[in-house]
Amino acid sequence: MIALRMMLAAAAIAVLTLPGAPAQAQAVPDSEAVDTRAATGGAQTLEDILARQKGLKIDDSFRRGAVGDSATAPASIDPLGTLGGVSDPELWRALRYGAANVTTSSRSPAAGVIIQDGGLRWLQFREGPLAHYGGYLLLGMVIVLVLFYLIRGKIRIEGEKTGEKILRFNAVERFGHWLMAGSFVVLALTGLVLLFGRLALIPLLGKEAYAPIAAAGKWIHNNIAWAFMLGLMIAIVVWISHNFPNKHDLKWLAKGGGLFSKGVHPPARKFNAGQKIIFWAVVLLGISISISGLSLLFPFELPMFAKTFDILNALGLPQIMGLGELPSALTPHQEMQLSQVWHGIVAFIFMAIIIAHIYLGSIGMEGAFDAVGTGEVEVQWAKEHHSLWYEEVTGADAHASASPAE
Repeated sequence: MIALRMMLAAAAIAVLTLPGAPAQAQAVPDSEAVDTRAATGGAQTLEDILARQKGLKIDDSFRRGAVGDSATAPASIDPLGTLGGVSDPELWRALRYGAANVTTSSRSPAAGVIIQDGGLRWLQFREGPLAHYGGYLLLGMVIVLVLFYLIRGKIRIEGEKTGEKILRFNAVERFGHWLMAGSFVVLALTGLVLLFGRLALIPLLGKEAYAPIAAAGKWIHNNIAWAFMLGLMIAIVVWISHNFPNKHDLKWLAKGGGLFSKGVHPPARKFNAGQKIIFWAVVLLGISISISGLSLLFPFELPMFAKTFDILNALGLPQIMGLGELPSALTPHQEMQLSQVWHGIVAFIFMAIIIAHIYLGSIGMEGAFDAVGTGEVEVQWAKEHHSLWYEEVTGADAHASASPAE
């Protein structure tokens, strides 16, 4: 959980502070203090506007606190209307910053939030950097794998095939793998449809045709998520004991796992170093995306960011990273926006890794798909790619009749 909380801190928006005013030789009386906003009547200055255009954080306390005094405001039916203790602009500012005394007929947790401008920033990030860089990441991974295939080709069994099979994964292991893998593919496709629908599908199909697709995609996405979480739990239970690092992993990594050179087969147990990296990535990303998904499914019952930010602030981690203190008082809307952004970021990283995993487990390596297909692999494949595991299972020497591997 500490790793997940550090990942959340890395994704939080930096809370920048304005530099303090230089120290003066003598204290200046309040009556002589210069009001930097006198020329604008207390409103924002040109420097504020330019800073906002550059996306910089500004001190908006001059607006946040300018909500008037409702106690001295005349009734709205008086000749002066709301002018007096509270003006219309001050009322709108109070609503925007959550300082207004709002009474609603609804009793839902978010009913009192009348205005929240964070939604625009969330939408701009979702349709901008998230969609663009996420798309580039997936496209880049596909291009890399195509180039790798053109240069390296299919990784084939180099020794003479024996025609014998050895059980690699039992029925429970294969069930957990395919439950997680199949649901992940559905979640990835429906998630991409929901994210890129407004940008790509609506111009192509029209709003009327896209609406039922989006509704069905949302329903499928929400409900298939439970299958993914179940498959993830099964995979963790049956495989975690085989995925702790050992001394053979260093040798495997030093030789690139033999992926880039023919005739090179570093020794490995049931899972080699590359597969262990994939496993732990799936575990961490899978748990993280499941938690953020649950937060989105139950936004008022399972908020995740405010409590996390509180803990991180207490530990001092954001301050060490130069982020300042992260906000720990978040509205339900902000919780959902942060969860959705985090969900999308993790999903794109997850998809990029799984694309590479699918490639190596199918067209990239001969005999690899059999492991999760029938559960049995060619003996020579086992000797070349998992020699230590083969010896543990059979008690035979993996190099007795194998082709030169080192």
